Amino acid sequence: MSASLRGAQLARLLGQWHVDAPRRNTPDYAALAGTIRGLLIDGRLPLGVRLPAERELATALGISRTTVAAAYRRLRDSGHLASRRGAGSWTTMPGDAKVDNTGLWAPGTEPEMLDLATGALPAPAELIQAAREAVEELPRYLDHPGYHPSGLADLRAAVASRYAEQGLPTSPDQIMITNGVLHALDLACRLLVGAGQPALVESPTYPNALATLAGRRARVLTFGLGATGWDSELLLETLRQSRPRVAYLAPEYQNPTGHLMPQALRERLPAVAHSSGTELVVDESFVDLTLTGEAPPPPVACFDRHARVLSVGGMSKPYWGGLRVGWVRASPPQVQRLTAVRVGTDIAGPVLDQLVAARLLAQAAVVVPARRRLVRERRDALVGALRERLPEWRFRVPDGGLSLWVELDAPVSSALARAAEEYRLRLAPGPRFGVDGTLERFLRLPFTLPVPELVDAVDRLAAARADLERPARRSWETPALVA
Repeated sequence: MSASLRGAQLARLLGQWHVDAPRRNTPDYAALAGTIRGLLIDGRLPLGVRLPAERELATALGISRTTVAAAYRRLRDSGHLASRRGAGSWTTMPGDAKVDNTGLWAPGTEPEMLDLATGALPAPAELIQAAREAVEELPRYLDHPGYHPSGLADLRAAVASRYAEQGLPTSPDQIMITNGVLHALDLACRLLVGAGQPALVESPTYPNALATLAGRRARVLTFGLGATGWDSELLLETLRQSRPRVAYLAPEYQNPTGHLMPQALRERLPAVAHSSGTELVVDESFVDLTLTGEAPPPPVACFDRHARVLSVGGMSKPYWGGLRVGWVRASPPQVQRLTAVRVGTDIAGPVLDQLVAARLLAQAAVVVPARRRLVRERRDALVGALRERLPEWRFRVPDGGLSLWVELDAPVSSALARAAEEYRLRLAPGPRFGVDGTLERFLRLPFTLPVPELVDAVDRLAAARADLERPARRSWETPALVA
């Protein structure tokens, strides 16, 4: 059954939908339909959700039922709403539009290509010394087969201590070491989600999480993030109504929006998840990358009383993506079950990589502050360049993470990504971060390149955007021979 919105909930999402209508001489029904369509296209209103009845929405908005009926009729005509007598009306996209969510990505090898599709940093200088120390320690492991399905004991203890420092007491037997965060997410989905079972994700969200859920043949449900992040009451009500088997959430500097979940919502989430039979998979990849000097709120798992939270994190974002080390924090029985699942896939992770990771974690007090300074400098450079060259684009400067989530001046994200290739610039368009053709008005821009390259990238981006405004010119060329 599709989740449904109450009139008051949709009214809150609509906000000041009628403000510009008089100035533009737009009828109220057209303004209402346009705002609902915008919420749908931007991913803030999920597909397949049942809208409130006409009378209920009219009461919530303080307008006539006739106005709501006309707005719904316009949405049906444009293909954004489907209705059936006795069943209600639910959101759709014209022509059942679909977007590829494989999350596939191919790194560029062209020397002049600037990559703004990847949100990851180069390795820190401390990595070399950590690797040397790891090699020196390796001999004490060589008398054994080298299989450690749950991870090296020393690294598990180091990760557990990291959680304890955040106010979450953790024992090593609550930690499982994985080959990166995505591997941790894949193992959690293998354990928790069966084919056809519902899984809730934020919209927008991490593309490879969508690919992972698609690989498990889960039925993906979306929860739209607004300009300020999560609508707490709406998220909790969505959990109660849709009762997903799993909810994948990123509370710390969410990828791609950079939103930080407030503590009040973190406190309520685990209890509501327990009552709805939902396992929370919480992605903490960016938790170390706060850029304000203030620590994020306590982890969601701090408020878990029923072992409903599986926290995943790793070395990729604060340290280096080439160091494929991640982890899961869960209850000891869950860790044992995850280990059993893991043995059937890759048996165990590389010993040497785990030794390097343990050395880097031991230097976190030095490495992480330096990374934050580097990221802050690059964020500010990207923000300044965008405000100068593309002032009509809108974005919120995040307090952490590695990217800006930019609202464009038109729904041209995919076209802009194609045009940018001509300028040797690779982009990840908005629809990569959502499902079913939404988010064309948005673009993720990581601030991970060096400052001169970021400024150059914005110049190329502005040129590509200008090209979209020029009328297409027909070129008559000799066709290429295809054999």
